[in-house]
Amino acid sequence: MDSISNVIFYILTFLSVYVQVFFLITFLENKKKIVVRNGPTNLKEYPEVTVIVPCWNEESTIHKTVVSLLELNYPKDKLQIFLIDDGSTDDTWNIIKKFEGYKNIRIFRKDNGGKYTALNLGLENVKTEFLGCLDADSVADKESLVRIMSYFEKDSHTMAVAPSIIAINSKNVVQNAQEAEYDMSVYVKKMLGLLGAIHVTPGPLTIFRKKVFDDLGPYKHAHNTEDMEIAYRMQENHYKIEQCNDAYVYTNTPPTIKKLYKQRLRWIYGFINNTIDYRKVLFRKKYGNFSIFTIPSSILSILAVSFLFGKMAYSFFEFLVSKFSEFQALGVSFLPKLGNFDTFFINTQSLSFIGIILYILIVLSILLGKKMVQGKWNFSMNMIYFIFIFSVVGPFWLLKAIYNTVLSRKPAWR
Repeated sequence: MDSISNVIFYILTFLSVYVQVFFLITFLENKKKIVVRNGPTNLKEYPEVTVIVPCWNEESTIHKTVVSLLELNYPKDKLQIFLIDDGSTDDTWNIIKKFEGYKNIRIFRKDNGGKYTALNLGLENVKTEFLGCLDADSVADKESLVRIMSYFEKDSHTMAVAPSIIAINSKNVVQNAQEAEYDMSVYVKKMLGLLGAIHVTPGPLTIFRKKVFDDLGPYKHAHNTEDMEIAYRMQENHYKIEQCNDAYVYTNTPPTIKKLYKQRLRWIYGFINNTIDYRKVLFRKKYGNFSIFTIPSSILSILAVSFLFGKMAYSFFEFLVSKFSEFQALGVSFLPKLGNFDTFFINTQSLSFIGIILYILIVLSILLGKKMVQGKWNFSMNMIYFIFIFSVVGPFWLLKAIYNTVLSRKPAWR
């Protein structure tokens, strides 16, 4: 039994390293294409764009979100802003009403039905060729929209462009860990964009051609991950999705382990169930790297983390049992004598080195993401926080998402 477990462990670890190496090779092959622009960006033409801001109980952030849209480096007569209150019970609606005098802002109020229903209300009123969403807990960099639109100007086949999302307002170790994760995400999403394999068009300012929704229909509930499902639907229909690495959108992150757990449980549950819904595209060459690489590698990460956690938990349990038996029989201490340590007992198997290589590649991914965001390399303690916190807590939301899927239990939004 142990030999089978070890074989599975070796395979999953090797494949995890392979994914990271594949990303690195993709980066090295395309690094000249990855441009970080400084200063204002100009377009030959400025198409009309509508940005929908769905909000539910966002009284503490909605004002900054709207102001960031008003300050975008984009002609005001070409930008429409829809503010949609999805049945908030706090002061969100009163804050939104303060913007109703702006010529390019429309405000809507509806009964609570979920984010996708608020987005679809906006879709019903959109008249422009391009549209997008900005989550009400995020703010857009003033150059973000024009840089995103430059991708549409460059390629008429591009149907959606996602920005780089950066964590801000970090006040504790949990949020610092997420900063490192978001930096890594900038790198990973850009690599997936280069591979034509993006599987999420995130709420913070992904811009679409309206043709996407005219052809494929409106947003769906999609297990509370409508931004993932529409990307799956686009990939199924061979609609091109790009990632603009130098279009920055800043978002607030969960401040506690509990809130982070709830957020990631929803995300992973959404991934698992959207993948089940679109299982017919898996491992089919005609759907490209999305089908052959992105989804399988994401499934692999869930399996690898879950298996590793299970193996470590079982080994720790065996250790406790053996030490308890030893204590009963010999009365020895649970703790080893400090003076008896010998380097002979250090595990020098190849698997240990593979594990070290994997963590080095993860840190390198974070550094490359920081380079795309800040224009420079620099190591920070956030990387250590990320590896520690996500290694300890991550398996719990993964296993809970699997458990909820098996029992058809939907996680709460917050």
